[in-house]
Amino acid sequence: MAFAVMLLAVVPAATPSRAADHPEKKALVQGIENRTLREELERAIGESLNPAQSRIEARRRARDAQDSAELLLRSEGFYDYAIETDITEGDHPQGIVRITLGPRTHFGPINIQWQKAPPDEDTIKAAFDAIDIRTGSSARAEDVVEAQARIVSILQARGYADARAEAPDVVVDHADTSMSPTFNVEADQLVHVGGLTFSNPKQRTDPAFIRKLAPWKPGEVYHPSAIAELEHRLLDTGVYDSVTVALAPRTDTTPGVPVPSADALRPVVVNLSERSKHALDFTAGYSTSEGTDFDVRWSDFNRFRRADTLTYEARLATIDSRAGVEWSAPHFLAPGETLKLAGDWFRTVAPAYTEQGAVVSADLTRRFRTTSYVTEGASVTSSQVIDKETGKIRIVTVRLVGAFALDHSDNPLDPRQGWKLEAHVTPTDIQGDEQQVYLKSQLQVTGYVPLDRQREWVVAGRLHVGSIIGGTIPGVPAPDRFFAGGGGSVRGYSYQDIGPHYADNTPIGGLSLTETSLELRRRFGTSPWGAVLFFDAGSVAETVNPDFRHVDTAVGIGFRYHLNFAPIRADLAFPLQKASNSGQQPFQIYLSIGQSF
Repeated sequence: MAFAVMLLAVVPAATPSRAADHPEKKALVQGIENRTLREELERAIGESLNPAQSRIEARRRARDAQDSAELLLRSEGFYDYAIETDITEGDHPQGIVRITLGPRTHFGPINIQWQKAPPDEDTIKAAFDAIDIRTGSSARAEDVVEAQARIVSILQARGYADARAEAPDVVVDHADTSMSPTFNVEADQLVHVGGLTFSNPKQRTDPAFIRKLAPWKPGEVYHPSAIAELEHRLLDTGVYDSVTVALAPRTDTTPGVPVPSADALRPVVVNLSERSKHALDFTAGYSTSEGTDFDVRWSDFNRFRRADTLTYEARLATIDSRAGVEWSAPHFLAPGETLKLAGDWFRTVAPAYTEQGAVVSADLTRRFRTTSYVTEGASVTSSQVIDKETGKIRIVTVRLVGAFALDHSDNPLDPRQGWKLEAHVTPTDIQGDEQQVYLKSQLQVTGYVPLDRQREWVVAGRLHVGSIIGGTIPGVPAPDRFFAGGGGSVRGYSYQDIGPHYADNTPIGGLSLTETSLELRRRFGTSPWGAVLFFDAGSVAETVNPDFRHVDTAVGIGFRYHLNFAPIRADLAFPLQKASNSGQQPFQIYLSIGQSF
């Protein structure tokens, strides 16, 4: 009995805290049948963490709710409304707003009143077209605000950089329920741009290089898109922390420069915040099929004062180790073109062959989107190759490179929607202990389809095909043949394990390749964690055309931990066929950064 009394004593004390945990509406909305409008009014009125403590407080909340409701109703085109406030009966009073809407106001005649001199006739017409409000449509305040912003935007886009607008004059006629706004706009003078000025005189980048990137000539009419394009070109180099390009204020002029206008040229101000001169990067990867991979890079930025990057790289890996240097020069011959010069010493120890040598290369890439490009280039490789059939040979390989990439995905490192297409064509000439000329070509298509609006469920697919035309085996050196199996190929199988083998299970490689992958990706809401189910398949043939008589497949599961830029990937894959390698493992593990494709 004592326990029951104590419990009854505690319950009333706990009740107010529970009520405080459930906010209630500041006032009830009555008289509105339209559900959408009623919900908008309730959101505008808001909620209170605690119920009203008296009838006086409930009436005050109702009056506050009336003010909020009137603002919303006017913004939605209701001007002939009536509102009265009240409170509910009982021990816990709550405010009430009763609304009688009346007819909705519609747009009547719309006009622009030009302050001072109007712009040219074509711009006047463009400004009226930008209003984009149909006479007779519901007179929403938001439409008026947006129309005014569009007028100013179209004026600035057509060269009137200093265009501005004051508050519009709005006349509401209650007799015919119409609203007639008049926009008060000052176009000001047509602006002609001049050269570049720099806010930081100690910047490392050569001003002459930046001036060549400007997509206008002094004296041309100002266009915001041209200013934005210069900013984009500078940011695209990757050597700046931030870039700001803006038209100088009208007080900053460049007198004495002849232009086809009586006005002075307006300079453009460039503000560059350059990143640190050097960067040191480490990366690492691991898989049970390909072993470990440690990579260190030292980068010098703006070494030659033209937004260039000089990178020294050293990689120690189970299969592919190398050391080299690369120089990247953006906007080399024209904006959007990047020249890369590289030299590497390398040593590759793969199941099918061992190769050691040096390579020098040069290529020119033209980008037409951030991750879409066309590349042309050439490379020369001098190496020693040891494989099962030819033994030890010394060769010189000359390659011409043509590549094309089109990226319509939403994220290059973690795509959830869209598609990608990549194609490579490489004419190759082998000289030395072996001589052969052939054409190596590859095509890869990937696609990403979200299954829900939040794009938490995504189906991803990949198809990769390749063929070597004009080559033979063993004429085509083993490092240039196609192999499959391992991370980035068909998971679940050892590196180069798919395809024909010699009697001792050494991979031969092939003249054609087909790979495909299908993944179901799941991101767990706002959590950084995700999961993947996948199916991989692949085939390598000694013929130029693909041969599907022996296709190796695998299934697996993966986990993802999403960082700000890309996910950390961990995959566990199981082969479904027995490959030629008698030492095949029952599963393979892969750890890396970024999605598998």
